[in-house]
Amino acid sequence: MAQVVDEKDFSKPIVRRKALSASNKATMATTVDFGETGSFTFDEPSAHGGSDLGPSPLQGVLGALCACESVTFRRTAAEMGFSYSGIDFDAAFTIDIRGRLGVQGVVPHFQSIKVEARVATIESEEALRHVVEVTEARCPVFNLLKDANVRVEMVWIRRA
Repeated sequence: MAQVVDEKDFSKPIVRRKALSASNKATMATTVDFGETGSFTFDEPSAHGGSDLGPSPLQGVLGALCACESVTFRRTAAEMGFSYSGIDFDAAFTIDIRGRLGVQGVVPHFQSIKVEARVATIESEEALRHVVEVTEARCPVFNLLKDANVRVEMVWIRRA
């Protein structure tokens, strides 16, 4: 049955499904095919048995966080009439690799993430703070990480 919802009626779920495929040839590299938008290879560094063909999956997640924050910020800024000319991100994560090795009681994912986002804008610090609060409440990747109990520290810097 088709789902018909008025674009402003948010009382009913509006669910979208996105799909991709991935292929691994018994190496550390996995190529992900996103369909019409192309493909991308994730790999481990040579020091970890990979071939350095692309970022590690965890680096991919960190990059996805920055990209998702950027897209969510753009939508939120447009909705709020906030003007800016760009955002630059620097991000880092910590992980206890014992979790990947199967040590009991050690989580195999990020322990913490720190992101510095520098927003080029002439808008006030208060206006930026408001856009950031809404952005972080709406950003799917940010909230996915928070829900996994990853300590995520986002530092937003206004660059005039």
